[in-house]
Amino acid sequence: MDKTEKRILLFFALVLGVFVVVAVATVRNINRGVAGSDWVNHTHAVILENEALRSDLYLSDGSAHTFVVTGDPVDRRAVVEALSDVSENLDIMEALTRNEPPQSNQVAHIETLVKVRADFIRSLLAARRSGNMDAVHVLLADDAGQPALKDIDRAIEKLKQDELGLLTERDTASFVQAQMTRWAVWTGVALDFLLLGGAGWLIRDDIAARRRAATALRAANNQLEAKVRERTSELAASNELLTAENLERSWSNQGLEHQLNYNNLIINSINDLVLVLTKATNISRVNPAVVRITGFEPHELINRPFASLAELTYDRTAPMLDPIAQAMKDGRDLRDQEAVVQDRLGRRIPVHVALFPLRDRDKVVGGVVILQVIRSGDGREPLI
Repeated sequence: MDKTEKRILLFFALVLGVFVVVAVATVRNINRGVAGSDWVNHTHAVILENEALRSDLYLSDGSAHTFVVTGDPVDRRAVVEALSDVSENLDIMEALTRNEPPQSNQVAHIETLVKVRADFIRSLLAARRSGNMDAVHVLLADDAGQPALKDIDRAIEKLKQDELGLLTERDTASFVQAQMTRWAVWTGVALDFLLLGGAGWLIRDDIAARRRAATALRAANNQLEAKVRERTSELAASNELLTAENLERSWSNQGLEHQLNYNNLIINSINDLVLVLTKATNISRVNPAVVRITGFEPHELINRPFASLAELTYDRTAPMLDPIAQAMKDGRDLRDQEAVVQDRLGRRIPVHVALFPLRDRDKVVGGVVILQVIRSGDGREPLI
């Protein structure tokens, strides 16, 4: 290797070095930017759930006071659904802040305050439902001024302001990273242009030597063509083998598709009501038996809470989730739970409920609920 070639290689090594340094710095800043973007999205998610918790809590409180005045079961159901949403909001906030000790402690404090408020609302509902208006008046008098709601609102607002402060810090860091990336890229481009210019000057002087190597290159090309022909024959044999493998894979995929269709036929032929729930206990799929017995079309049930279709029999005054949500959260089966399904005409049908959680790599992502109608002695569906 002569002196000119060494200089050219040195120039290209320097160009490559600058390129690698710029690329590493740029990729690192991009990764930080992506991480920052994910963190910003996560922070916005915490803020949104925080606001949703505030809204659902005020909704449950307002609906409870409305139920005290009207005694309407519809208002009571609104309170129960709002409290369920509050519990779901707290679960989501707890999951979002699990790896952030300061925010996690704030969420735990909010959850403690919310549980106290939820116990008060349930006590108020129980007193009004039993017709004990004296107890209702005592509870309302003790709650004058709503100090518990104010404490919860202050805790929620503090968490929101802390998250907004973190967003401001992240915006500042993102701006600094963008400036550093811009500086690194432009500096690297300028250095590369200078180095490439020097390499071009040396290459022009080396053209004559490269012309002398053209003859040797043509001879090498002839050898290369022979190798290419040999390699082409090998590739043709490999392609034939690959074609056979693709045909076998196609047959395998057709078998899987037939199995999936067979499974769907089995589910659709079951006389019991089969529903697929999301982790939030919303309905995502139903079998034909649900449509036949309830009279609701699938599009009327999809994305509705399961509690809006079936009312489970359990102690609603206890400070806990309903059995379906609790079983989904614990990742366990639920069997022989009594419930009542209300069809399109308002008729109430007693059923037995069984829940089987759906898992993806040991994580509960939903559940399958089977509702078995409790039939009367003559085999017909009893109505309440």
